[in-house]
Amino acid sequence: MKTLFIILGPTGVGKTELCLQIAEHLNVPIINADSRQIFRELPIGTAAPTQEQQNRVKHYFVGNHSIHDYYSAAMYEEDVMHLLTSSLPDSHLPYDKEEALLTGGSMMYIDAVCDGIDDIPTVDEVTRATMKERLEKEGLPALVEELHELDPEHWAIVDRNNPRRVVHALEICHMTGNTYTSYRVHKVKQRPFNIVKIGLRRDREEIYERINARVLQMMEDGLEAEARSVYPLKGLNSLNTVGYKEMFDYFDGNIDLQEAVRQIQSNSRRYMRKQETWFKKDERIKWFHPDNVKEIINYIDACR
Repeated sequence: MKTLFIILGPTGVGKTELCLQIAEHLNVPIINADSRQIFRELPIGTAAPTQEQQNRVKHYFVGNHSIHDYYSAAMYEEDVMHLLTSSLPDSHLPYDKEEALLTGGSMMYIDAVCDGIDDIPTVDEVTRATMKERLEKEGLPALVEELHELDPEHWAIVDRNNPRRVVHALEICHMTGNTYTSYRVHKVKQRPFNIVKIGLRRDREEIYERINARVLQMMEDGLEAEARSVYPLKGLNSLNTVGYKEMFDYFDGNIDLQEAVRQIQSNSRRYMRKQETWFKKDERIKWFHPDNVKEIINYIDACR
């Protein structure tokens, strides 16, 4: 049976270089589990693997979509499962290794591969366009109130400041006539491979320093120019993410560049804490400091 090794951890913890070494040790490609690194237009702001790193080790799901594309955790689950289980010779994602390495920090993407995701209907284009227009005209608070009326159970737990989550729940309500909650059964799916989860963690202050430094490096690498190139498309859901929202505020004249950088650092740290909270709930994770490369590789070899 195939074994899927998963290297996970919060943003800034140091997954990239470690995973390159592990991939070389296992002689396998890297399956990316970052929901923003899939967009080819955003390599700097998402800290996507560089071309040099991709030449060193083959990567799947890096820059394989456009910011114009609709993509979800359910679609990612389907794509990764096809990659890992398809034995068809004409498969567009051939994978013939007995071991696989998946890494990233997108919690829902990782959970989708490990446990499966609820079979929620795919939203049709008409409904999606209608709800997008309503969000622009009516604003998020009005849609949050509507969700409260149509699906109070989901309203109680959803992030009401996240337009993507609120709008998606309403899309399902309007398209199906059922509540979004009715589709969230949380049934764990059985997988035809073993799963080994390895978590990376550092002291909180150490990660803060790494995040702050990485944002400054992104600015040096051209984040401002990258954000300007997609600024006319700032309404896209794919751009509703840390690094771009703050730069758009700067372009709009709401804040200066220094404040935009400060906010990117602050919001990145906030997201890091959210990731830590999510991962701590999973008792299947074996935790290591990312600098303990030999110890991690020994553990992987023991699980093979």
